[in-house]
Amino acid sequence: MSSPTKYTSLIFDIGDVLFSWSSKTKTTISPKLLRQILSSPTWFDYERGRISQDVCYSRVGHEFTLDPSEVGRAFEQARESLQANDELISVIRELKQQSNGQLRIFAMSNISQPDYEVLRTKDADWSIFDEVFTSASAGERKPNLGFYRLVLSKTGVDPRCTIFVDDKLENVLSARSLGMKGIVFDDVCKVIRALRNLLGDPVTRGQNYLKQNAKHHDSVTNGGVVLRENFAQLLILEATEDKNLVHLEEQPRTWNFFQGKPLLTTEDFPFDLDTTSLGLTVLKCPEDVATSVMDEMLEYVDDDGIIQTYFDHRRPRFDPVVCVNSLTLFYSYGRGSQLRRTLHWVREVLLHRAYLDGTRYYATPECFLYFLSRLLQTTNNSTLSEYLKPLLRERIQERIGAEGDALALAMRLLTCAYLNIRNEVDLRTLLPLQCEDGGWENGWIYKYGSSGITIGNRAPSPTTFPLSITTNSRFLHRKSESSVSDFSPSSLLDPSHSTVRRRPFRWLWESGKLGKVAVEAGF
Repeated sequence: MSSPTKYTSLIFDIGDVLFSWSSKTKTTISPKLLRQILSSPTWFDYERGRISQDVCYSRVGHEFTLDPSEVGRAFEQARESLQANDELISVIRELKQQSNGQLRIFAMSNISQPDYEVLRTKDADWSIFDEVFTSASAGERKPNLGFYRLVLSKTGVDPRCTIFVDDKLENVLSARSLGMKGIVFDDVCKVIRALRNLLGDPVTRGQNYLKQNAKHHDSVTNGGVVLRENFAQLLILEATEDKNLVHLEEQPRTWNFFQGKPLLTTEDFPFDLDTTSLGLTVLKCPEDVATSVMDEMLEYVDDDGIIQTYFDHRRPRFDPVVCVNSLTLFYSYGRGSQLRRTLHWVREVLLHRAYLDGTRYYATPECFLYFLSRLLQTTNNSTLSEYLKPLLRERIQERIGAEGDALALAMRLLTCAYLNIRNEVDLRTLLPLQCEDGGWENGWIYKYGSSGITIGNRAPSPTTFPLSITTNSRFLHRKSESSVSDFSPSSLLDPSHSTVRRRPFRWLWESGKLGKVAVEAGF
């Protein structure tokens, strides 16, 4: 893992970043021509302080066949249109205050001295800047490296700990070439999001999102229909063990996916083995209850030995992820051998990559791979690990770098971490996806089997995100596991192999490591 980066300095461009302006004037000079003038060698000399304003306007008039007085009027009107980007300036002020004096703010602008003097009269909070550097005073302009080196020398900042924001790619490229973290300004919301992700603690922000939206972590379909369901609530509860975060309708025995009236499906939607298996493994139910439920679940195994999805013989459906979660329940109570053929089929799905387009009820390949890792982590069964773990390692390595939403990436990272696989690629992709409120966009988890409507939830992403960061930091420094020899599934029937119930990754929330690893956000 790369060393953590703590950013201590921000350098901002002024024009088209901290201030906006209009190139449309009431003169004969068109916006296009005005911008051409701004890119001319004469204007560059003016910005460097090499010529006066009068000389500049005179030369521009000659070069572009314009009346110098008309040039002056056009730029006077352009200066009058300057407006401060109050939203961005407010965020910069907030970030500086939150840093407790650790964050320094600078401006670095290609601007002439007369234009800068006008700019300083504009209504804006100039106090946020530790210093402002202009091309006029430096005698250099961006993207020339001399200007950057002068700023670095005078401020004494470490370029590796500096974020540079500019609307022009060539200016950002020069900053990056000197070791700075460059952000191209194209949208204020995107830039604010990037700044918060680079400067904030991603773990704390994710946890705050969960707390601020406690008991309102409802799921939503890709069509925008909000629904309350138990499965996502159970995932959140398993990761955090904080019932204050979830709205959960606990059941005495079996569970239904939906809370209350089912939506977008039949009114008599049956209880299912998937949610039931998750509920019984997450919550501490009496063993006699679990035994009774598992006895009933065995009534829903088809002629191929595959456990089904619903407690309803009128709905013969099966899904490999549902099978995995059912296996987790059975192995947690030492009864895994009763689903031997289901286990064999799950391994065949893994072996032949049958999960690559998702499954009947689950949206992404990562769902299958993650819940397999959960099976191994929860049960801690050595023979089961020998049967599945080597192949799971191969398959999750094949997914590294593949496209995916935040939840898919987090699930992939968690699976890699459990298997002690280094995965900087997906961690680098995941970190910038955090939204300004600390959460993530919907991570698609499951699907309606008949219609294909997908269901997502914003909460599982911030739930698994701290875990995925911390586990990757923890496991990446471990010695790689050796390969496992060939194994016969018949040994899974041997009751001498013990099974211990564990709560996957719970140690992360208790170990105090979350804050320490948060600085991984500074890639």
